[in-house]
Order: sequence, then C-alpha cells, then structure tokens
Amino acid sequence: MNKLQGKDLINVGIFTALYFVVLMAIAMLGFIPIFLPLLIVLVPIVGGIVMMLYYSKIHCFGMLSLTGLITGILMLLTGMGYWSIATGLVFGVLADLVLKSGGYKSARKGVFSHGVFSMWLIGNYMPLVLTRNSYYQQLVTKNGQDYADAAMHYISAGSLPVLLIAGFICGCIGGVIGQKVFKKHFQRAGIA
Repeated sequence: MNKLQGKDLINVGIFTALYFVVLMAIAMLGFIPIFLPLLIVLVPIVGGIVMMLYYSKIHCFGMLSLTGLITGILMLLTGMGYWSIATGLVFGVLADLVLKSGGYKSARKGVFSHGVFSMWLIGNYMPLVLTRNSYYQQLVTKNGQDYADAAMHYISAGSLPVLLIAGFICGCIGGVIGQKVFKKHFQRAGIA
C-alpha cells in the first residue's frame, strides 16, 4: 500500500487552497439570500474541475480526508461554524474509500467519489437548522433583519435532505465536467 509522503501533503495543500478559492468565490453569491441553497449546487459543479485535476494526483488513502478536514477548519475560521469540520472529515473519508475501491484509477469511481466528497457542504447549512434561533440573531446582527428573514425562509429542516442529495448529484455532474475539461485541456498542456 502506498503511504502519504511529502509530495502528497504538498498536493493536499495546493489543491485544498485552489478548491477553497473556488468555494469562496462562489460563496460570495450567498450575500443574496436566494443563492444560499444554490451554493451546494454551484460549488460541486465548478469545483469539479479543480478536484478532477487533484484526483489525478491521488494515489493513496488520506488525501481527500485531509482536504475535507482542512476545508472544514477554514470554513470555521471564516465564520461558518464547526459543523463543516465534522462533515468535511466524514465525507472526505467516505470519498477516500470510494476512490480507493477503484484503485485510484477508475474514472467512474472518481466521479462518484467527488459526489460523495461534495456532500460535506451540508455542514454549512446545519447551523441554520440545528441552532436556528442563535444563528438567526447572528445573521440579524451581521447582515440585517431582511437578510436574516430571507435566509431562514430558504433553508429549513426539511431542506437538509434535499440539499444533501443535491450536493451528491451536482458533485457527480461536476466530476464529469471536470474529467472532460481535464482530458481536453490539462492533459494536452502537460499539466497532469
């Protein structure tokens, strides 16, 4: 079995940073409340391009787990709460297991793995449901009454399963798009 080496940790750092930049660029849309539920659709689709290039560098277990954990910690540092740490780690480990089951070479398992990995985004929505009243007060203080009311309107307990499924489906779509871009552009350019 291959073990994590220094170059693997460098790849984890580089691709986690790239993924986080894409995530934050798309998250800016969240300042418009109607886009809040759409973030779990847009991030996996656009992020699939970065992640499929990253997947071409993965050859051992733990890299996606670390990416999920680090991304969750970064979300905590940007004010999204601690739930993303747990969901980042859980879905990172599950995505690692899926990728490992394909011997790190299966394109189909790579797409499925990205779908599973993308489900970590549900952690960003959990405070809106699990700590609804206190989170509402934080939103009022930070963004105003109108924004807080609209955000609470779009995200409810019943929407979490739908968002989780949407994260998986859009992650698979993003994986397919990422593989097509990867094959067409990155391999020709000699990046991968």
